[in-house]
Amino acid sequence: MTSAAAVGVAAGEVYDVVVVGAGPAGLTAASLLGSYGIRVLLVERNASTVREPRAVSIDDEALRTLQAIGVVETVLATIVPGYGSEYVGPSRRVFLTVRPTDTPYGYPRRNAFRQPLLESQLRQHLLQLPTVETRFRCRAEAISQDADSVLVTLQNADGSSVEARSRYLIGADGASSFVRNALGLSLEGDTFSEQWLIIDLENSVSPSKQTYVYCDADRPFIALPGPNETRRFEFKLRADEDLTRICDDDVVAEFLQLGNVSPGSRVVRKTVYTFHARLAQCWSQGRVFLVGDACHLTPPFAGQGMNSGLRDAHNLAWKLAWVLQHGPSAGLLGSYETERRPHVAGMIQLALRMGRIMAPRHRAIGWLTRSAFHLLTLWPGARDYFAQMKYKPKARFAQGFLVPDGQSARSTPIGRLIPQPLVLTARGPQRLDEVLGRGFALLALSSTAAALRQVASDPFLATLAPAQVLVCAVPRSDVAQGCMAVVDSDGVLAQFLGTAEEIFVLVRPDKYVMAAFGCADVAPVAARIASFLQDPAEVVFRQTA
Repeated sequence: MTSAAAVGVAAGEVYDVVVVGAGPAGLTAASLLGSYGIRVLLVERNASTVREPRAVSIDDEALRTLQAIGVVETVLATIVPGYGSEYVGPSRRVFLTVRPTDTPYGYPRRNAFRQPLLESQLRQHLLQLPTVETRFRCRAEAISQDADSVLVTLQNADGSSVEARSRYLIGADGASSFVRNALGLSLEGDTFSEQWLIIDLENSVSPSKQTYVYCDADRPFIALPGPNETRRFEFKLRADEDLTRICDDDVVAEFLQLGNVSPGSRVVRKTVYTFHARLAQCWSQGRVFLVGDACHLTPPFAGQGMNSGLRDAHNLAWKLAWVLQHGPSAGLLGSYETERRPHVAGMIQLALRMGRIMAPRHRAIGWLTRSAFHLLTLWPGARDYFAQMKYKPKARFAQGFLVPDGQSARSTPIGRLIPQPLVLTARGPQRLDEVLGRGFALLALSSTAAALRQVASDPFLATLAPAQVLVCAVPRSDVAQGCMAVVDSDGVLAQFLGTAEEIFVLVRPDKYVMAAFGCADVAPVAARIASFLQDPAEVVFRQTA
């Protein structure tokens, strides 16, 4: 592999995918593509990955994506896992506690991290991928495409301009995306008139690892503890405040007094943000795709902006890899936005609702809101709903690259992210994804190894080369070569699938359930999948709402 410090891109180079932007979404997309052996060029106009703090919360789904890349253990060593939030009113009395303890996807639901460190870890990982080239201080200047490829004009660090051609291009270049603008696309939605002062601290000891959310119509703010005695404060500014002085040291010190900042805290960043809730009208054009902030902007109140970008990258990367390795499929690539857009829209709405709780328009609305939560949390079911973050939009697709089973959306496993329990294997306990691998996987529950082999031998399913996994109640040693037996001792998978009967589950590379069927149904299921991959007009919908 060519070093990331190399001078620039050579003229006339041809790649499978060019990724523009080396933020979390771009680094993740390049890493995933590289793990499949796809030749990638990652370009970034800045001299390095970010140095200043930005995103500060990473969730369990994002950590699962980092597991797929192969960097999760490195990242876990540098985060604060499993933090919650305490919502208080002007009296400083707690009216809502969010403290999730469930780990359905194998990791804590909420975790504090530092974006500069994560980006550095991902950049280092790219050095291990021989098919990925990384160029910093390299700017995209023009994009054109035809039926077969994309031509991108790049300006190298030395000022020279070169052209590189690729089969596809991913725009991961942030809110002011050059790629999006080059496609003539815009972000639609709302930009909020109110502004927030963001202050990042180091050497700042926090009395608790929980996030503190001060909900008030007059001066709402949030305090988020991070790794290694870092903290972030976000204060809503009033319309009449002088923005020319708001970042002065004495003014910042007055704000920090509201948060009881520990002595010795050092300010490392102070800036004013305006928040957005916006979506691009479409996320692709021809062979060019957008991910992350390039196609959606989410208010920060739910901590889901960066996490949504990583979900985009995972959804798109395996599909591009499949098409590059197995042939064109407009249906498969078209399912990217079909699947991701509704989930992103749901996250934006969640963030807006949380923002209204944190910053009510009037004191009376704030009092009513807090009173309602006090009453709701007297009911154990409601208290658990909020504490375990069950209000967060589910990792679920209503339509896309799926084979419907006729069940209701509430009961079917189709289109849902499969749980990741710790399973017992011949090698000892492992997270489920370590068994499933990076490609498709075929799981058999309440079945025999012979039945699993029979289903996996279907001519079309065999082309998917799925990992074959027999889920057992007790350890098995009679499984044929090519299959793996695992013990799900807590019954997590059977509970997720809602059945004790024989069932086969086809899991996509991004760990979403694509199909669940009986042994007699393998042929029609395989035919439906083949039709989707071959016919760009084929869209698989769930049959019932």
